[in-house]
Amino acid sequence: MNLDRVFAVVGSALDSQRQRLNIIASNLANAESTRSPNGGPYIRRDVVFQASVPGPQFSNVFASAFGDLSEPSGVRVTDIIQDERPLRTIYDPDHPDADDQGYLHLPNVNPIEEMVNLMSATRAYEANLAVMETGKTMTLRALEIGR
Repeated sequence: MNLDRVFAVVGSALDSQRQRLNIIASNLANAESTRSPNGGPYIRRDVVFQASVPGPQFSNVFASAFGDLSEPSGVRVTDIIQDERPLRTIYDPDHPDADDQGYLHLPNVNPIEEMVNLMSATRAYEANLAVMETGKTMTLRALEIGR
């Protein structure tokens, strides 16, 4: 077992979940923002994950030379996309951002859905921390055996 690879995979997962948590926090913070830098209301964003292959380490190059190509390991964020769902619209002619007919367009952010996503990302982050801690414990025990 290659513990360096375990730490690399867990590190990529922690970084990806951290990025996901940041996007979720941004969505929640802007759930009522009617103005964005691009004009119009805030548009909900989400991350796209992709399995990543290990970097060019000697063991990977050596293995691929003998036909044992490494399976994808780890994860990375490949894109941050905008949600295509329609904006929420309410009638509020007194609001300064209302259109000519008096309708106000609000972000397509559902706070309940974002909280579920937040809990999911937090659990994934915690699970990866547990794997990191297990790998650390295994490494320390292996070093103790070598004494």
